Amino acid sequence: MTENTPQPLPTPDDILPTREGYDKWAEVYDDDDNALIAIEEPLLDELLGPIAGLDVIDIGCGTGRQAFRMLQAGANITAIDFSEGMLEKARQKPDSGKINFVVHDLSQPTLFPEASFDRVVCPLVLDHIHDLAPLFAEFKRLCRPTGSICLSIMHPAMMLRGVQARFTDPDTGRKTYPESAPNQISHYVLAAVRAGLTIDHMSEHAIDDTTIARSPKSAKYKDWPILLMMRLTLP
Repeated sequence: MTENTPQPLPTPDDILPTREGYDKWAEVYDDDDNALIAIEEPLLDELLGPIAGLDVIDIGCGTGRQAFRMLQAGANITAIDFSEGMLEKARQKPDSGKINFVVHDLSQPTLFPEASFDRVVCPLVLDHIHDLAPLFAEFKRLCRPTGSICLSIMHPAMMLRGVQARFTDPDTGRKTYPESAPNQISHYVLAAVRAGLTIDHMSEHAIDDTTIARSPKSAKYKDWPILLMMRLTLP
């Protein structure tokens, strides 16, 4: 198979409900060579700006990869996820007691008061959300008027290559796919606009040599758009 050949599409047996998929992925998530993470982290730092002393919510925090980085930058962190497996891994890490980890399903509004956070962060989650409108409305509700909402998303073009969030099941050795949503860029733009948010930044990012140095297996996607970044603000 050449670098430009689309990946085989997953069979129904390979696709798990999203929560179940991430519970199982938690076993190996932090050890995976993940090209998206390699390219995303410095870009998200730029969108966030200085966050020392700010109140930040990490929506879909997984094993806490961003939550702990933002804690080290001096922010006060609340982190939510619906995967108990992912949160269990996060809570086992040093300094986990300094983060407010909360189990929460994003299909429901959170219980936090309005305008609770200076930064609302949702990293590599939205390609699993079928109904974007309620979640974008919740982003707006949680964000303070002077704050911002920072999003990273697997680029929709990846699905044209047959690529979506996936991992190798440590028990079976099979490629396994937590259920994804076939959202397009227009879906994210319209969700933001209809929620009454302003798109302050939007950019598309491809794999380059710097990313390949951090994630060698990403070389097969070189020059292909892999990541979409957005920063939203309240009008």
